[in-house]
Amino acid sequence: MRFQQNLVSLAAAALWASVATAIQPPSVNGLNLVWFDAFRGSAGSPPDLNTWTILDAVHVNNEVQDYTTANSNLQISGGESIQFVPRKDSSGAWTSGRIETKESWTPAPGKVMKLAASLLMGTNPREMKQGIWPAFWALGDAMRHGTEWPLAGEIDIFEQVSGHDQGWGTVHCGHMGGGPCNEPSGLQTSTVLPADGVFNEWAVTIDLTNPDWRAQTLTWQLNGNTFKSLCGADLGDEATWATLAHSPLYLTLNVAVGGNWPGPPNEATLDGYGAMMEVHWVGVYSS
Repeated sequence: MRFQQNLVSLAAAALWASVATAIQPPSVNGLNLVWFDAFRGSAGSPPDLNTWTILDAVHVNNEVQDYTTANSNLQISGGESIQFVPRKDSSGAWTSGRIETKESWTPAPGKVMKLAASLLMGTNPREMKQGIWPAFWALGDAMRHGTEWPLAGEIDIFEQVSGHDQGWGTVHCGHMGGGPCNEPSGLQTSTVLPADGVFNEWAVTIDLTNPDWRAQTLTWQLNGNTFKSLCGADLGDEATWATLAHSPLYLTLNVAVGGNWPGPPNEATLDGYGAMMEVHWVGVYSS
């Protein structure tokens, strides 16, 4: 009987240890974690379909991949992460994974909202990543209600193109052919991407604590260090600023292949886990 009790105690201790060490977004001074997903589940399973929509048949930006629901392209790792894995079949056709949150979040007047994720890039060498385009971004919920891009607003929190050692932060807004966000290019800034093989936190913070929209800010951070800042005065248009900083946003994660920015993959481009993006957690904070 005592042996059985010891077994129960050991099992309970192991369960508690696994709960205690479970990965989740870190605490942020002055902010509350209002939502997160740490992608727990069995290896090969899809993300929580009550939380995420798995997209397929999305064809934009002259990308060459088809997004699929197959776990070869998109899967829970079994180690508290999700993997977006681009694949090339024997005919040369590419597939990959893309998901977006069903929920949207609206920055509250007078408060601060932070959107963040912990991301790891695959370790294929740069010369074998031509056309690989991983991204973590937020889109204006107005896109789901008939407003066209870029008027709906888009905040790109992290992008990498073709394995270059730069992580990009970008906003898209206004209208095509220039406008306050210089469309279709958007307003961009990059920072040096840390070495592959390490998870890094990429985030954007929307600060509405100043009642003057011209002094309100968007800031991009890598591991807590700001590398880009944009204020309402930089856009110079209150209505356009509102599409980015005052309107509901939903989150998207994907790995595209090809497209207007990186260009198409070439014969040296490798698929598989070395080209993937892996995500430990995604979180939304608010003051």
